[in-house]
Amino acid sequence: MRTGLVHDYTWRDGVFYTEIMLPDGTSAERNALWNAAESAEKRKDGRTGREWIIALPAELDEDARQELASAFGIELATRYGVAVDLAIHLPNREGDNRNHHAFVMTTTRQVSRDATGLLVMGEKSTIELSDTKRRSVGLGSAADEVVAIRQLWERMANRALENAGSDARIDSRSLKAQGLDREATMHLGPVASDMERRGKASDRGDGNRQVAVNNAMLEQI
Repeated sequence: MRTGLVHDYTWRDGVFYTEIMLPDGTSAERNALWNAAESAEKRKDGRTGREWIIALPAELDEDARQELASAFGIELATRYGVAVDLAIHLPNREGDNRNHHAFVMTTTRQVSRDATGLLVMGEKSTIELSDTKRRSVGLGSAADEVVAIRQLWERMANRALENAGSDARIDSRSLKAQGLDREATMHLGPVASDMERRGKASDRGDGNRQVAVNNAMLEQI
């Protein structure tokens, strides 16, 4: 599992399933959601979304993988009060056919609806707060929060594998903790960095996201 900037992956080849999830259990139109998120940020470099890349167990069938990814998205939406933009991708035809994965993009702000049903972006979710602010409200560090989410994913994925009758299990620990080598990412450079900050995909950024998917797969071996 990896985190990063927000991007729209729904137009790309190999997208199997997409879904928008809100904390109240409803859905929303993708463009309306991210336009609202963009409008809520006053700073030029304000982040609108956080990205989680999850490797979906190849031992599960398509329905079970979709159910698992959706359940994880709903858990994030309700836990942090944010909107979740889920895109499940099929393995690359020229790559590992076990490489089922999903991009789970969450808004950095809490989301609700006003009396007319329009989306309202509220305060930053707790996971976006600095450690100083988190401590002031009795929370642990953001790093600890990420570990907790990784452990949540491990429990959910392993439960799904068990229910499917599979002996396979995933390990949410970092590659370093597992004694595995992480595939290195590429330095973006100023042009690609600027594109990525504006939510525009770049060739180098795409390459780094594929590395993230590969590393996420390693963590589940």
